[in-house]
Amino acid sequence: MPGDGWDLGERAKSEATKADDGSVTFKKDDGVATATINGGKLHIKGDDDKALGTLDRIERKSPTLGMKPPKGAIKLFDGSSLEHWKPGARKTEEGLLMEGVNSARNDFKNFTLHIEFRLPYMPKARGQGRGNSGMYLLGTETQMLDSFGLSGESNECGGLYKWKRPDVNMCYPPLRWQTYDVEFQSTTKDNPPVMTVKHNGIVIHDKVQLRKRNSQGNIHLQNHSNPVRYRNIWIVEN
Repeated sequence: MPGDGWDLGERAKSEATKADDGSVTFKKDDGVATATINGGKLHIKGDDDKALGTLDRIERKSPTLGMKPPKGAIKLFDGSSLEHWKPGARKTEEGLLMEGVNSARNDFKNFTLHIEFRLPYMPKARGQGRGNSGMYLLGTETQMLDSFGLSGESNECGGLYKWKRPDVNMCYPPLRWQTYDVEFQSTTKDNPPVMTVKHNGIVIHDKVQLRKRNSQGNIHLQNHSNPVRYRNIWIVEN
């Protein structure tokens, strides 16, 4: 799986058909094998219809999900209030930060940031319309988008928007809570800003030198009017 043993090599693709009972069958063009999803399991058969094996469904969970802010951290959002956000930010009755005008009140320079986000299930939408948002740090956007199972382009989840692809596509399915963990070092007289990003616990950008040379700036969550939700946002200034 991405971030857990896959060598980023060749991916197998095949068309699928859905039966009346809800099962989904995949068959490669060469007819070597078929795979059927039924009851949360993937059943694999050879071209002679002989069973080759069964794979159980695994629901992955970010190792940093629910991580508590360390001593000295600023709790940008813990569900209780919007005091650290500029006017216009909104939260749900359940204490989740909603899509909208979400810009932190204060500027930051060198920091460690943790954020949890949940993308909506929008099966009829396509491309950039599927749960679109983004995490802007001092002007650089790390994309948030339902990109589960895709190739991991620079405009998909985890990409530095239209500039750098994530090293691996770690996007989970929609409606699952995901995490970004960021180490940010702002620009100095001689060096550009440097950022490391972990998506669901896996490094997708490792000490990347950024193009925008901002010495300090704002944290902003982009609004595309898709019902993306956020929680447990905290920052430690370094």
